[in-house]
Amino acid sequence: MVERLVPDRLWEIFRDVAPESPIHAQSGGRRRCDDRAVLAARVFVATSGCTWRQLPPVFGASWQTVHRRFTDWSAARVWGQAASVLDRLGANGDLDWSRCAIDSASVRAVKGGPLTGPNPTDRGKLGSKIHVMCDRNGLPISVGISGADLHDGQALIPLMRGIPPVRSRYGPRRRRPAELRADKGYNFDHLRGRPRRRQMVPRIARRGVDSSSRLGRHRWVVERTMSWLNVCRRLHRRYERKAEHFPAFVGIASALICYRRFS
Repeated sequence: MVERLVPDRLWEIFRDVAPESPIHAQSGGRRRCDDRAVLAARVFVATSGCTWRQLPPVFGASWQTVHRRFTDWSAARVWGQAASVLDRLGANGDLDWSRCAIDSASVRAVKGGPLTGPNPTDRGKLGSKIHVMCDRNGLPISVGISGADLHDGQALIPLMRGIPPVRSRYGPRRRRPAELRADKGYNFDHLRGRPRRRQMVPRIARRGVDSSSRLGRHRWVVERTMSWLNVCRRLHRRYERKAEHFPAFVGIASALICYRRFS
């Protein structure tokens, strides 16, 4: 199961960004669990949506070990370093920088914690919002987490700044799509000006002018990306209290989407 959840190519990508394992003097204690098996257990938790205590013993590591190492790697921002996968996609010419799209989705925060807020679409219950910016092919190039009460427009600028410099097939690294597609929730003058400063053409729907049917011809790509993220059942609800844990699961889901395109 470890090789199926974490193939060789995925393990090579992760090994480049993972922190080095601590070296302890031989004292006759228990051997350290393999990082690849622990990573496979983490992918299993993300995709199946099971709790840490429900983790099967087939991975050879206890749920306490998996959760502890997940906490350490989350603090080291390993899951946010999906740019290593994007670098390979960019070098192969699989990233389409001609257009990008942005959207968000709200999930309920069962246990509260940071980066949560009252969800106006869920009777004011606590929730978090996942913000995604994808390229023309639907590959996530920038993701973010906020409280459910944050307006979508306030996440546009942080998402643009969060695009990492990615290798291109020809020429220098890129971090700027040519166009930006967004719905009417981003229809503000100052939001139209910021993409222009970065030499991006804003294609933001205008209230009372652009119809939803016309907008959907271009924004269906980001809607599909959100459905790809929902394949990871751990993102259907937020059970993590710590601020870095839930973004870590979003980073795992984004890395898996990019890896499937790369493989």
